[in-house]
Amino acid sequence: MAIAQQTLGNQTETASETSSARRRWEEEAHKAPARSESLTTVSGEPVQPLYTPDDLPVFDYERELGYPGQYPFTRGIHATMYRTRLWTMRQFAGYGTPRDTNERFKFLLAKGQTGLSTAFDLPTLMGMDSDDPRATGEVGRLGVAVDTIEDIRQLYDRIDLHEYSVSMTINAPAIVVLAFFLANAREQGFDWRRLRGTIQNDILKEFHAQNEFVFPPEPHVRLVVDVIEFCTEHVPQWNTVSISGYHIREAGSTAVQELAFTLADGFHYVEQALQRGLDIDRFAPRLSFFFNAHNDIFEEVAKYRAARSLWAEAMRERYGARQEASWKLRFHAQTAGCALQAQQPEVNLFRVAYQALAAVLGGCQSLHTNSMDETLALPSEHAVTLALRTQQVLAYETGVTNTVDPLGGSYYVEALTRRMRQGVQQYFRKIEELGGVIAGIQQGFFRREIAEAAFAYQREIDQKRKIIVGVNAFVEPEEKPVDILQIDDSVERQQKQALAKIKRQRDQEAVRACLARIRKAAEQRENLMYPLLDAALARVTIGEAMDAMADVFGRYQGPVL
Repeated sequence: MAIAQQTLGNQTETASETSSARRRWEEEAHKAPARSESLTTVSGEPVQPLYTPDDLPVFDYERELGYPGQYPFTRGIHATMYRTRLWTMRQFAGYGTPRDTNERFKFLLAKGQTGLSTAFDLPTLMGMDSDDPRATGEVGRLGVAVDTIEDIRQLYDRIDLHEYSVSMTINAPAIVVLAFFLANAREQGFDWRRLRGTIQNDILKEFHAQNEFVFPPEPHVRLVVDVIEFCTEHVPQWNTVSISGYHIREAGSTAVQELAFTLADGFHYVEQALQRGLDIDRFAPRLSFFFNAHNDIFEEVAKYRAARSLWAEAMRERYGARQEASWKLRFHAQTAGCALQAQQPEVNLFRVAYQALAAVLGGCQSLHTNSMDETLALPSEHAVTLALRTQQVLAYETGVTNTVDPLGGSYYVEALTRRMRQGVQQYFRKIEELGGVIAGIQQGFFRREIAEAAFAYQREIDQKRKIIVGVNAFVEPEEKPVDILQIDDSVERQQKQALAKIKRQRDQEAVRACLARIRKAAEQRENLMYPLLDAALARVTIGEAMDAMADVFGRYQGPVL
C-alpha cells in the first residue's frame, strides 16, 4: 500500500513539474516576437509553435499508425521499406526525335538510373501527328515526338523491356500509345506478361488542371477502363493508371486539394471498372498514384501518409476488396516543377534535394528529381546527371533509408496527418454533394478551387509573407547564365520526313479497314485496345486513330467559367 501511494505521489509530482514547465515555456514563447513572414505550411495551414500529446487527443496507435506493411499502411506499404529495396530512380526524359531520346535513356541507365520515364511532346500529348498544321513549332520541343509504332521501336531500341520498367506520361491518347508499345514489344519478342511499367492514363486530372483532353469526360474514362480491362487480362504486371495529383498541385492547389481530388478520381475509375463487371482484386493492385513533392517537408510527408490510409480504408470498407494488394497505395513522386525558379537556377538544386527528402521520408516507391535548368529549357546532360546524383546521395549517404517511417510518432507529423485526412474527407463530402467527379467537372468546381488556392498563394508571395529565395528576397543583381539544351528546327523536319515515308509505304487499304474497325468498336462499346493493336501494326498514326474515335465520341471544349 505504501509503495502504491509513493508511486501515485511520484506521478502527481511529475505531472505538476510538466505543467509548470509548460507554463514557463508558454510565457517565454508569448514574449518572443514572431517573424514577419507567414508561419504556415506552403498550403497556408497554420502551424503551432509547439506540438505535444495534447495535439493528439485519443490517439489510437493501432488504428491510426499501426505497422509498416499492415493495414492501414500509414507507415508504408512494405514491412521493411528501403531496408530491403530502394525506390526506383527515374529521370523524366524525352526530347527531339525518338532516336535522340533513346540516346538519353541509355545515358541515364549508364549513370545508374533504374527505370525509364518518358516525356512526350505537346502534339503527341494532344493526339496530333507531327505533320498536323497545329503542331508546327512544337514537334520534339517539350518531349519526344511519336507518330507511329516505328517511333516507339526507335524510342526503346536495344533496351531490355524485361529488365527495365517503363513509365509513359501521356493521357488523352494513352490507349493509342500503349497499343503501339505493346504491338512493338510483341514484334520484338518480349512477353507481355513479363513487361513492367506504367501508363499515366489519368484523363480526369486533365479536366481539373492540365487541359490535354480531346473527347468529353465519359468516353475518355471509358478508354481508361478499356486499358484497365485489357492489361488485367494480358499484361498483368503493368500499372494501368497513374492517378495523378502532380499536375493538380502544379496548377496551384493546396496539398489537401491535391490529395482529395486525386483520390476522388481514383474512386471514380474503380467505380467505372466495377460497373463493367471487373473483379476489384484483379485490377486494383495495378492502380498506382503520382504525387507532387513540394517545399514543405512535413506537410508533404503527412500528405503521403494520409493518402495510404484513406485509400486502404476506401478499398477495404467501401469497395469490398479482400486482398491486401488491393488496399496498398503505391506512388511515384516528382519534385515540384512549379517551385523551380529561373532566377539563380543553381538554387533549384537545393530545393529539389529537400523535396526529394520529403518524398522518401513519406515512403515513395519511385522518384523523379527535377533538373536545375528546367525552367529555362529541357534538361542538359550535366543538369540531369546532378538531379540523379541527388537521389543517389539521398539513398546511400544520408541514413534516411535505414529505418521505416522515421518521422512516425512525431507529434507534429501525426497532427498534420490527422488534419490532412480530415480536410480530404471534407472535400469528399463536397464532391458527393455535387453529384460526383463528372458533375464536379461540368460545374467547374475543381478548377475554381484550384484557381482560388493559386491566387491566395501568389498573394502571399507578392506581399512577401512567403519568401522565395532569389525572387522576392535575396535577389542577385547580376546572374551568370547557365548552358541549356537547344532543340533546333531540324528535329521537326526529320520527324515529318520520317512520317511522310511511312505514309507512302504502308498498305493504305489496311489503314482504312483498321480505322473503320476503330469507329465500329467505339460505337458498339467494345474494348478499343484490340482494334488499336491491329491499327498499330498497320502503321496507323496517333492522329488518325484519335480522329476515328472523335468521329464517334465528339470533341470537348469544356465549361466557360
